Amino acid sequence: MSRRGNSDDEDRFSVRPGAPKQRGQAFVSQVLRQASKGANSTGRKPGKTPGSRLGRGHVAARFTGQSLSATSRRATVKVRLVYLKQAGARSTITHLRYIEREGVGREQDTGKAYGPTTDEVDLPGFEERGREDRHQFRLIVSPEDAEQLEDLRTYTRHLMGRMEADLGSRLDWVAVNHWNTDNPHTHIVLRGKDDTGKDLIISQAYITRGMRERAGELSTEWLGPRTELEIQRTLLREVDQERWTSLDRMLQREARDGLNHVDQPASDPKLRQQRVLQVGRLQRLQRMGLATEERPSVWAVHADAERVLRAMGERGDIIRTMQRAMGSQQRDLTVFQPGEESRSVVGRVAGKGPADELYDKGYLVVDGIDGKAHYVALPAKTELAQYPVGAVVEARGSSEFRMADKNIVTLAVDGLYRTDKHLAIAKAQTQSPPTAERDPHEVVNAHVRRLEALRRAGIVERISEGVWRVPADLPEQGRQYDMHRRGGVAVELRSHLPIERQTRVIGVTWLDQQLIGGTSGIADNGFGGEVREALRQRSDFLIEQGLGERRGQRVILARNLLGTLREREINGAAKTIAAETGLTYRPIADGERVSGIYRCNVQLASGRFAMLDNGMGFSLVPWKPVIEQRIGQALTAVIRDSGVSWEIGQRLRPSIN
Repeated sequence: MSRRGNSDDEDRFSVRPGAPKQRGQAFVSQVLRQASKGANSTGRKPGKTPGSRLGRGHVAARFTGQSLSATSRRATVKVRLVYLKQAGARSTITHLRYIEREGVGREQDTGKAYGPTTDEVDLPGFEERGREDRHQFRLIVSPEDAEQLEDLRTYTRHLMGRMEADLGSRLDWVAVNHWNTDNPHTHIVLRGKDDTGKDLIISQAYITRGMRERAGELSTEWLGPRTELEIQRTLLREVDQERWTSLDRMLQREARDGLNHVDQPASDPKLRQQRVLQVGRLQRLQRMGLATEERPSVWAVHADAERVLRAMGERGDIIRTMQRAMGSQQRDLTVFQPGEESRSVVGRVAGKGPADELYDKGYLVVDGIDGKAHYVALPAKTELAQYPVGAVVEARGSSEFRMADKNIVTLAVDGLYRTDKHLAIAKAQTQSPPTAERDPHEVVNAHVRRLEALRRAGIVERISEGVWRVPADLPEQGRQYDMHRRGGVAVELRSHLPIERQTRVIGVTWLDQQLIGGTSGIADNGFGGEVREALRQRSDFLIEQGLGERRGQRVILARNLLGTLREREINGAAKTIAAETGLTYRPIADGERVSGIYRCNVQLASGRFAMLDNGMGFSLVPWKPVIEQRIGQALTAVIRDSGVSWEIGQRLRPSIN
């Protein structure tokens, strides 16, 4: 150490460190660890969000990638920051269940989650540890040529070890490897806490660049650098691709004042070959209307080229996905656009899968009754399991106005909706006997539940108990809220049974509803042709059961066909349950209120039903998703017109037969 001879500042000095006692990566890791810790102990408040400029890793981000070159292996790292309070209480376990699903591992086995030291992670324990965390990081790491990395687990552990050194903290994480695509990759869920229990704040530079460069460094160390032949073959494949490519990024980087000068250098064979590929790409972009040759060897790539090429790449991926799902079946292929007005698609699920795994978004390929195949992007957090392959679904492109929203606006005076006023009107409209109509209290409660949802979205305001301030355009704002919540698409399961199984089942099927409603919109080809044949077989079965008769070319169905089929199926299921449990079955009349412990649910052709046990017997009540997590709890349901309204957390009421 030596002091500078500067009279203006005698306290300044310079440091001349000696040779480190530790060599190689271990010493570098120790330096970065201490530097990162120092960066987080300056006493300055970090930014409002993880990834702020002074977060962990901002020092390390200056050093990552120094060993990378043009021949280095590349890697893609996608990072999503999730605020757990906003995402919901079950966000973590839902995401973990989504990435650890059947068919993502090798040999089509279930992908198993692993951690730093174990090959089988206790996922509920991991979720519980992070339940009070403010935020969480979700990563997808996709190394180039990952199929050559036979031990992707060890690769991931080494990568996370380097990240720990860069961030100066031990990390709590779980990962799942996915081998179900042509590009193997790893999903990592990283808790938002460091090893001191404080919020883990990662610098933006490390998130956007440092992680990717660390992954690229590790891939290069494991597989060696790319050969010139590999690089040229990769670029040659990109010349004619209808997507955003590395050649396009190269042209973007080399552009000067919006122009690319691609003259042929005579002295550099390597650069000459690169220019040939660039010219080939520019000519392809010109044919696509995305580039113009201003003068010989001078090109201008249009400003919207990246946006157009990325969109074309996404559409190309969708078309290939649809072709795989449909196999040898020839169909016109269409992409169902969110928000399309007055349009619906009805058909069977021909294929499904993840569309954006980072955001838990999936897709369905629907073989429509119109003879076409449709790609439907599902809203985030949609459970793919609820749409079995072969099931019949309906996708709608926009939400309709809610009747509840219209009622609220109609009843509001000077912008205020009052529950006592609504209750008085509902009671006055109730006819005798009371069980034949909806319970007035339940009518009002249903509107209050809707208002609570709209209040959380900032659309309405609760002034006091039973008094709400509502906007005059509430129906439209409510419709927009529903569209946003559903991602612009609402997909309903019409039947979990394939049409082949619907032809001879006791219970209400989608085919029965088509027989009653008519066959308009059903094509003669494709899935539409199969539906027409299934309808003929269903008609024959109903005639066998005494529920229809043939008069010439027409089939006359029995009155109350759906009610009869539903009752027969429920009675059959109840008889089986009674034999297994020893409990007595109690049928429910329309308008009746029933209470009990929710024991389980039963999937029937007529729909899903919840079993309620009141201690003296059991009832089968139409199931709704709102009670999915309520098994073992006391619930109350009000039955009306084959529908149901559930009350959560109600005390059991004694019932009199």
